[in-house]
Amino acid sequence: MNRLFKTSTALAMALTVMGSPAFADMDAARAFLDEHIGDMSALTREEQEAELQWFIEAAEPFRGMTINVVSETITTHEWEASVLAPAFSEMTGINFTHTLISEGDVVERLQTQMQTGENVFDLYINDADLIGTHWRYQQTRNLTDWMAGDGADFTNPGLDLDDFIGLASATGPDDKLYQLPVQQFANLYWFRYDWFNDPEIKAEFEAEYGYELGVPVNWSAYEDIAAFFTGREIDGQTVYGHMDYGRRDPSLGWRFTDAWLSMAGASDLGLPNGVPVDEWGLRVNENFQTVGSCVARGGATNSPAAVYSIEKYVDWLQNYAPREANGMNFSESGPIPAQGNIAQQIFWYTAFTADMVAPDLPVMNEDGTPKWRMAPSPHGAYWQEGMKVGYQDVGSATILESTPTDRAQAAWLYAQFIASKTVDVAKSHYGLTFIRESTINHDSFTERAPRLGGLVEFYRSPEREKWTDTGFNVPDYPRLAQLWWQNIGDASSGARTAQEAMNALCDQQEAVMARLERAGVQGEFGPVLNEPRDESYWLEQPGAPWPKLEDEKGTPMTVAYDDLIRRWTE
Repeated sequence: MNRLFKTSTALAMALTVMGSPAFADMDAARAFLDEHIGDMSALTREEQEAELQWFIEAAEPFRGMTINVVSETITTHEWEASVLAPAFSEMTGINFTHTLISEGDVVERLQTQMQTGENVFDLYINDADLIGTHWRYQQTRNLTDWMAGDGADFTNPGLDLDDFIGLASATGPDDKLYQLPVQQFANLYWFRYDWFNDPEIKAEFEAEYGYELGVPVNWSAYEDIAAFFTGREIDGQTVYGHMDYGRRDPSLGWRFTDAWLSMAGASDLGLPNGVPVDEWGLRVNENFQTVGSCVARGGATNSPAAVYSIEKYVDWLQNYAPREANGMNFSESGPIPAQGNIAQQIFWYTAFTADMVAPDLPVMNEDGTPKWRMAPSPHGAYWQEGMKVGYQDVGSATILESTPTDRAQAAWLYAQFIASKTVDVAKSHYGLTFIRESTINHDSFTERAPRLGGLVEFYRSPEREKWTDTGFNVPDYPRLAQLWWQNIGDASSGARTAQEAMNALCDQQEAVMARLERAGVQGEFGPVLNEPRDESYWLEQPGAPWPKLEDEKGTPMTVAYDDLIRRWTE
């Protein structure tokens, strides 16, 4: 299996169907089903053929057209680009070019098209984290109106939106659907189940720390476990109690915007994402107008809980992770736990599962079961019941208004095909990024579940709905997201303290929002910044931002994994 991420984000991987597609009819469709789908589908073979026949007929007006699609480079999208795009081209007579680049570059291309109106790509597969941006700018075709209008004749009657699990993330405050999920993964805790259940290791830990080794419920326990394992020799190798990454790179930004501040306890209680203050520390008013980022305007980006979260990140990276981790980015650090010398990772994406289960890896047992497990992430000292527990990425198909209608219609067919019931079970077995209930509950995943370390149990549990994406508070994701990695990079390198880095970040976020407010480009939904007040005013108000705790260590708490997993299976 291919590595999950390419280590060079400078190189784009473009998988292009060259020349005119072969005979566009059901012969190509049947050959595709025989080779790649078989019984790995929520549909019967007869239903599969009927669905593909519909796509072939709907695509007829666009035969000979070339449609350009772009997505980030993860295993799921590699399969779409290398298998689904050529197959759909063969079936329909449309040339689909599915290009794979880094996530940061996807957002940059999207921003360029929004700013210039030039049709750079016909279809973007980007995170539903941009929902606040798409809703405010209205430069994205909202699919609710699209499916009732220009897209009606090209909307698959078997699309079955009720079967999708991530639609809420791609739906705006106006109840319009702006993006169609095509892959989804959560941020969870990863650990070596075999080591945590080794009687000798357990006895040593309890003798040293006075409580039982188990899945950490809070950051206090996570830190103890990290210290305990770091430098220990197990199975003939020196191991580390933590894994992370620290390179100044766009991926360092989403390491934090993907709910790290909320996991620490910086945001408000309640969902979605702690309104009025979210995991970016952004405050909105009752009309979802963003009113501040700094504590002085009621935000929480530089609040005590946010600063605490950065201090813990830096401390753990420097003291408990491999030395080279500080120079790695997201894609480079992802495969490291599979090498067998990492005890736990607090911030681990389930998208890495596909490359964590290869049979020859040192983290796999001979019977094909993993030596590791995934569990809910522990929370920080400021966290309270009712706050966000973790992040879920909902990679979604997005069509901009600047894309000509006929090209948008053809692109919409591809978006539906790669998310269709015909292909989704097979695609999910390859990439393990679920988007449909029918796929999650397919018998093939019941059979495979013991070899996936808790992934299937998590997605079959109603608790998965507590893991959410970035909500509505972020008014301009492309402009604000780039500020995070630059400022966090200053903290991780030691150029600034955590407080200095977060002060700079919130100031810069407010500067962007002030420009948006002056320009009026987002109309009635654009930022309306609060007047600055003494920070003490906001810290004394109910809710976020929360005042500084006297004790940021707290009492460490753990739970036995086998007890915890019952919450996902009962």
